[in-house]
Amino acid sequence: MNRKQIILAFIGFSLVLVLFLFGNTIPPKKELQPPMNASNTKPSLQFKDLLVKAKQRLTPEQAERILKMENSVSRGDVKEQQIHAYKQLSSFWKDTMHLFEPYAYYNGEASKLESSEKSLTFAAQQFIERLLIEGDPAMQNWLATNAKVLLEQALQINPSNDSSKIGLGACYILGNISDNPMQGILPVREIAKNSPHNMYSQYILALGGKKSGQFDKAIERFLIIFNEEPDNLEISLHLAECYDMKGDKTNAIKWYTKVKGKVKNPGAMKELTDRINILKQ
Repeated sequence: MNRKQIILAFIGFSLVLVLFLFGNTIPPKKELQPPMNASNTKPSLQFKDLLVKAKQRLTPEQAERILKMENSVSRGDVKEQQIHAYKQLSSFWKDTMHLFEPYAYYNGEASKLESSEKSLTFAAQQFIERLLIEGDPAMQNWLATNAKVLLEQALQINPSNDSSKIGLGACYILGNISDNPMQGILPVREIAKNSPHNMYSQYILALGGKKSGQFDKAIERFLIIFNEEPDNLEISLHLAECYDMKGDKTNAIKWYTKVKGKVKNPGAMKELTDRINILKQ
C-alpha cells in the first residue's frame, strides 16, 4: 500500500475521532487528504456561489431583510455607511443563521474598509482558524485567499508583526493558493529559527509537514510543541496520527494511549481502543 492509499484509508477513523473529541460545533477536520499534484488545476470557489447556497436556508422574511442590507451597501456613499452595512450582514449571518462563510466574508469586507491592523488581523484569523481544520481543497483555497488579502493589508500597516507573517505563511502552506508553498514556508521557518518558543510558527510548519506527507518533519515540530504544552490534547492526537500514517505502530500506539488517558468521551475512547487494537494485530 503506497502513502496515498494509507492516508485515504486513515481518513474515516480520524474524522470520527475528531468529532468525538472536539464536538460538532466545528466542521469535521479532514486535513488528512493526500496533497494535490502541482500539475492539478487549483480549486476555485466563489463567494457568490457560497452565498446562493446560504440563502437557500432563509425564510422569505429573512431574505427580504438581507436584500435591504445588501442594497444599503451599494447605496452607501461614504465609507462609514458601507462599513456599517457590512457589519450588519456579518452579524446576521453569524448570530441569526450561524453560517461561517458569509459571516467571515462580510466581516473581512468591513475590516478592509476600516483598515486598522487590529480589525484586519482579527478578520484574517477567523479564516485561518477554519483553514486549520478544513480538508476540502476548494474551501481551503477560498479561506486562504481571503485571509491572504487581509494579512497583506495588515502587514502594510505593521511589517514587523510575526503573527501576521506566520498567518500569511499558513495561507501558502495549507491553502492551495500557490504551486510554490516555499513562498510561505521560508518566512515561517525564519521566525521559528529566530524564536524557537513561538509555538504558532512551529504548529503551522508541523501541519505543513503532515499535509505534505513529511511525517518525520511534522513529528519533530509537534514534539517541540508537546514539550512546551504537554496537556495539549490536539498535539498528542496529531503525533499519534503522524506515527500511524508513517507506519510506526509502536509510537502510534504510545500516543493514542496518551490521548485515550486524557479523554472522557465514551465514543472517542471506543474509537481509540479500536484503533489501538488494530495496530496491535
